[in-house]
Amino acid sequence: MAIEVITQRRSDARDNRARILAVARGAFAAEGIDVPIREIARRAELGVATVYRHFPTKDALLAEAFAEQMASCVEIVEEGLAESDPWNGFCRAIEKLMVLHALDRGFARAFTSQLPDATGFVAERDRSLLLMLELVRRAKATGTMRSDFVLEDVSLALMANEGIRADSPELRAAASRRFAALMIQSFQAEPVRMPLPPAVRLPLSRR
Repeated sequence: MAIEVITQRRSDARDNRARILAVARGAFAAEGIDVPIREIARRAELGVATVYRHFPTKDALLAEAFAEQMASCVEIVEEGLAESDPWNGFCRAIEKLMVLHALDRGFARAFTSQLPDATGFVAERDRSLLLMLELVRRAKATGTMRSDFVLEDVSLALMANEGIRADSPELRAAASRRFAALMIQSFQAEPVRMPLPPAVRLPLSRR
């Protein structure tokens, strides 16, 4: 009987943790990372204490909620490094990163925020940036990238990209691809005026 009770409690704890993460991911993606823990608990239909029992701090919740997206960031840059042409690898990486960030406002905000070093999120973000720095070095070596480009320019592009507002995820992704194309042209040593992806009608005011 005692074993059954313990097993049930563990099952309930796993279910609660999964529910908290699902609600947090949805809330952060739609509204950004400022959604309070109390609101996440309410939407998950759990007590605030239950949320804190699984995630002692909001930063811990953010780190786990965005673990998958962070892993995708690292993978995207690694794929860019694997390209035989560093410039093409950089261009592909920038486009994919900007689309990934455009589709999840919470992740985009967390990526450019100062979170405690104790979170695994920060270590993985720093790893992705170091990989991007190597990709930038290789692209510069080909003479295709402008010599005064710095890694902070990637951060600027991602911050601006986070502000894209559209009526659907598909439109946000499309707008992000066009913005990425504009940014990539500005990063070139001798910009090649390639046709841009189709324009997207965007709302003129924030909702």
